[in-house]
Amino acid sequence: MEATVKKYQQKFKKVKDDMDRWDDLQTRLISQFRNASSIIGRLQLLDDPKNYGSLKNIDNIKDSISGKQMESLQMIMLSMNKTLEELNSIILSLAKTYRDAKQQLKGGSIQFSMKQLNQRIGIKPSIADCLEGLRLLHEMYQSEHLLKSSVISALASLALKPSVSDLQSFERLLVDQPNVPKEEVQSIYDVIFAEEIC
Repeated sequence: MEATVKKYQQKFKKVKDDMDRWDDLQTRLISQFRNASSIIGRLQLLDDPKNYGSLKNIDNIKDSISGKQMESLQMIMLSMNKTLEELNSIILSLAKTYRDAKQQLKGGSIQFSMKQLNQRIGIKPSIADCLEGLRLLHEMYQSEHLLKSSVISALASLALKPSVSDLQSFERLLVDQPNVPKEEVQSIYDVIFAEEIC
């Protein structure tokens, strides 16, 4: 049983690497979102001929500048979608890790009883703790990915009817990551790696 727990702890080390990658992608997504928000904010200003001053006499200046801004926005939207795909690959990795962990129990040479699954040896986590931790991490990050995807989808419609308060609210949702409470993620790791902390 102790060997099985060690195998699960190895799975958590890989999950930890995924979480570090998630944090990097989260930082990139926020930067991309802020760049897109800036362009959306400018589009409204570019629509008003009064903002061109003496440049307004140049043929097609408004259309030309607005067109360039729209091209930039489109490129940023494509980049955000690629970042979302990379975040989704982490979700798929978490799902596979959880599935493999459950399969390892079912297909293993040793069949554990419920009592054995919940049994702890010293300060080591139980097998049930490990499985539940993997399930919770997958669920949290999957929910967060769905929220991020929804926010990025909604951002495209804001380009047509910009709203500063909506942009700020969306940015807060991306930054806060409400579905991934840091203290809960940390407590899962504390349980799984208890003997390494002591």
